[in-house]
Amino acid sequence: MSDLQAAPSTRSIWSGRISIGLVNVPVKLYTMIKDQSFSFKLVRKDDACPLKYERVCTFDDKVIPWSDVGRAVEVRKGEFVVFTDEELQSLRPDSSKKIAINKFVPLNQVDRIFYDTSYILAPDKSDESYGLMLKAFIEKKLAGVGKFTLRTKEYPVIVYPYHDALILTTLRYGDEVVDPQSVKDIENVKDPSKEELKLALKIIDTLTRDFDIKDFKDTFREEVQKLVEKKMKGETIVVEEPKAEEVRGLMQALKETLSQMQQQ
Repeated sequence: MSDLQAAPSTRSIWSGRISIGLVNVPVKLYTMIKDQSFSFKLVRKDDACPLKYERVCTFDDKVIPWSDVGRAVEVRKGEFVVFTDEELQSLRPDSSKKIAINKFVPLNQVDRIFYDTSYILAPDKSDESYGLMLKAFIEKKLAGVGKFTLRTKEYPVIVYPYHDALILTTLRYGDEVVDPQSVKDIENVKDPSKEELKLALKIIDTLTRDFDIKDFKDTFREEVQKLVEKKMKGETIVVEEPKAEEVRGLMQALKETLSQMQQQ
């Protein structure tokens, strides 16, 4: 049984083609990642009157209709260069119409820190060519690397097989990811003592087991739902303050943690 339980998308968000040289496979793009967190509405506290946001001009405090809203880049403080929709449309790269694959790499060569968002690629009246590409990807155990434009941003992407389908994952650019070694605080990290390291490794060994995503649940969402039901019934809500945790030294914490695990 699959661990994937979010409701499937019913409408595609983009259609185009995967392009490898002269080979073109028509595809549709579907949302794969769905935010299931609780959605709160902003209201006035006293009477739960819903609030709305408006586009207010900072010069004259007037509300601006969408028809008068444009895009601009601030070149200096308070000085903007405004673009028309036609000007921006002319700048869109060719990858806005296709997913251009220009090389293949082992999937594990792509550092996971660069992963952004994943989407499902489905055939768009191209069952035969889609099936051929999927089978070829599975046989070679490789990921296609290329470029793709979604909305207004061009992304590096990888395309790879997953659960008998092709998946597209957008990647972050190299200059969008901060090198951890550039954080000065990391320079001050001290080496642990041999005894501290020995205890830490024992704790890791005790907790080592296979990964299962079903071990994790969004408890905040579940608790909010329970609270909603209680409030709808008119129940009185008593908020309990969380107990402060006792501060322990590193060595004491290691020993007590290991002792608790061995007793379970």
